[in-house]
Amino acid sequence: MKHIKPRSMKYMSKLCGLMLFLTFQAAMSQEETTENIQEEVDTTITDSVVVKKDSIKIFKKVKVDGVAAVIGDYVILESDIDKNFLSLETQGVSIKDITRCQMLGKLMEDKLYAHQAVQDSIEVSEAEISGSVERQLDYLVSEIGSMEKLLQFYRKNSEESFREELAEIIKTQQLSERMRSKIVDDVEITPDEVRQWFNNIPKEERPVFGDEVEIAQIVKKPKPSEEEVKATIEKLKKIKADVVDGGASFAIKQTLYSEDPGKSQNGGVYRINKKSGFVKEFKDVAFSMQQGEVSEPFETEFGWHILLVEKIRGQELDVRHILLMPEISEKAIEEAKKELTDIRNKILDGAFTFEEAARNFSDEEETKYDGGILTNPSNLDKRFELTKLDPTFYAQVSGLEGNEISQPIAEQTRTGVNYKIIKVNARYKEHIADYSQDYIKIKELALKEKQMKAISDWMDEKIKDTYISVAPDNRECNFANNWLKK
Repeated sequence: MKHIKPRSMKYMSKLCGLMLFLTFQAAMSQEETTENIQEEVDTTITDSVVVKKDSIKIFKKVKVDGVAAVIGDYVILESDIDKNFLSLETQGVSIKDITRCQMLGKLMEDKLYAHQAVQDSIEVSEAEISGSVERQLDYLVSEIGSMEKLLQFYRKNSEESFREELAEIIKTQQLSERMRSKIVDDVEITPDEVRQWFNNIPKEERPVFGDEVEIAQIVKKPKPSEEEVKATIEKLKKIKADVVDGGASFAIKQTLYSEDPGKSQNGGVYRINKKSGFVKEFKDVAFSMQQGEVSEPFETEFGWHILLVEKIRGQELDVRHILLMPEISEKAIEEAKKELTDIRNKILDGAFTFEEAARNFSDEEETKYDGGILTNPSNLDKRFELTKLDPTFYAQVSGLEGNEISQPIAEQTRTGVNYKIIKVNARYKEHIADYSQDYIKIKELALKEKQMKAISDWMDEKIKDTYISVAPDNRECNFANNWLKK
């Protein structure tokens, strides 16, 4: 996105999250263009777009001005540009620093990603598309009021044709995202490159990092009784028997019984490989099975599962699973809180340090062996910028000073209620970036710039080899990417 001014980047980054009903309305307009796309289009039509503001529906006229550009097999209409601007406004994003040419350039980039993804045989599974279609339809119906009104609004004769159009739009979006990920995933940066990048920044222009804290915590996770665990396992075994011996549908059982919050996504199907971010126990079971096989019940940190391998595609699997979480009694919850209170008191009495207590008593495997110190998931640093903390977490840590340790804090998780005590190990005041002190954050910034350079080089190469046509009215744009192939 070289053509975007730095001060506009924060606005343009939100284009990835444009409201789908506006994007879809723009896509519907493509049906009104001819199959033989010409560089000059003299037809002009108008359309109505509904913008919900509080409970009032406001109708705005949007000019649809023919074809703005063609990228490979993809068409960008003038209406797409207008409606993307309108979408940003409905989200409360200022568009004063975004020009029409910049918006068109962003749309052209997205279409080039999708076009090249097809050339590179990047796939999006039917399960992923169908799951997204269902979620977006639910959203659209909630906005419009009913499926009948939705079909009328988009001038569709049937729900089936509407689903087909929506599926194609979602597929294009997914292809674009995956192509961009493919470009940057293999980009790495060496310490020497980081140093050179930092030293090339004039001192007066170096980034400023806000107040930061290093946080440690000790967590107690209440555990279910042996009776509850046994009952859960037996229930999973019965579900498996119904599927394997009785011919029941695993997908229907998953819908009815699984306690996985993500079961409605992608139709309940997960595509995984050995590098996917699933816990080890889950992947170990999945990759030990044959296609069509249902596992025995097994445990992870989230609860108890049975798993179905729906399809094997090389090094990737399409799997379904049913998750059940044994019930945890109020008594177990109170015992965990009491144990944590006792640990806190002993730390304050000097029986052992916070770090020693974390290693010996914490139930959080990810942090206990590092003395309970939390790692920032955004950059793998040990520091957290206060202003970027979740508001609830900020309230918990902002008032802690020195060696002060919080009282036990209840924390709702996907598996139930945990209790924790927290301690701020160190505070760092707002400061200009220092290479030795802020290396991890500096490395992150340098890597992002290198990734942008990789994308820019990729764009230059693919533009040369791709059919691109820009409408005459848009050829005066000062594109940084060579869309005009001059």
